[in-house]
Amino acid sequence: MAHAWRKEAASMTCHVVLFPGLGVQRRSMGPVSSAATRRWWPRLTRSLASTTRTASWPARSSPSPRSTWSAPWRSKHTERAPPPDIAMGHSLGEYNALQAAGAFDFADGLALVQARARATARVPGVMLAVVGLPQHQVREALDAIGTPEVQIANFNTARQLVLSGPSRDIDRVRPAMHLAGARLTRLLKISGPFHSTHMAPAGQRFMPAAQSARVQAPSVPVIANLTARPHRAADLRSSLVRHLTNPVLWRQSVEWLWREHGGLAAHTGRHPAMPGPLHLTELGGGQVLTRMIDRLRSEHLAGIA
Repeated sequence: MAHAWRKEAASMTCHVVLFPGLGVQRRSMGPVSSAATRRWWPRLTRSLASTTRTASWPARSSPSPRSTWSAPWRSKHTERAPPPDIAMGHSLGEYNALQAAGAFDFADGLALVQARARATARVPGVMLAVVGLPQHQVREALDAIGTPEVQIANFNTARQLVLSGPSRDIDRVRPAMHLAGARLTRLLKISGPFHSTHMAPAGQRFMPAAQSARVQAPSVPVIANLTARPHRAADLRSSLVRHLTNPVLWRQSVEWLWREHGGLAAHTGRHPAMPGPLHLTELGGGQVLTRMIDRLRSEHLAGIA
């Protein structure tokens, strides 16, 4: 049975809003929608009083991605922009997507992110991006050097993966990836082995906050990193906990989007790839996820698995 929210005709445009995650913060990202951010800045700084030293605007460093990208989304709504058909967030950006879709409000989402940060702060480890190797070669290289502690944390594209694990093991893995043919490896600006089983203790610490959170069914589908399918309201709290210990299925999520909403053609917010039924809007002032989807499309059309 078709979902009620699914587009009835393939020719209709499906508006997808994308929310990036950690690791892409930079100065001056807030002014993407400075007026909206100013309206929410007092509430944000009150909530973060224990960790925020300055509350002036503009701050010397930008606010968190969660707060910065929520503000322009609310600004779009106050300007009566059309709502999205689907929301997608990468890693921590999934919280933005859920809040934008009304699964929880700004204050409750902020409390969840704070609880998540406290729960994960004590888990040592790092994350390593590996570009140019397919999944099977990455696994073969990991098996060859005997590093079971290193796990695939993000399936971004067919040949862009992210690994999580203890620092000492990632240090061993990095040269092995280059020997196997990786074009590039890069440590992410993230202090923790997210989306791996190393976060299991953090998940236990985070569980009380997630289970007590006020959540409701999103008003539009939010594709879950955990399943590459829309979130189910009944599973939302448990999914937030499992999100810490399971990989981000970004590639699989985009492929689901293509199957459900018109194939590979995509029309992005800044640079149209091909006229088609998908219109992508990426918040935060960057194009990280848009470029990732463009790469996925190129890989698919080239038969790269």
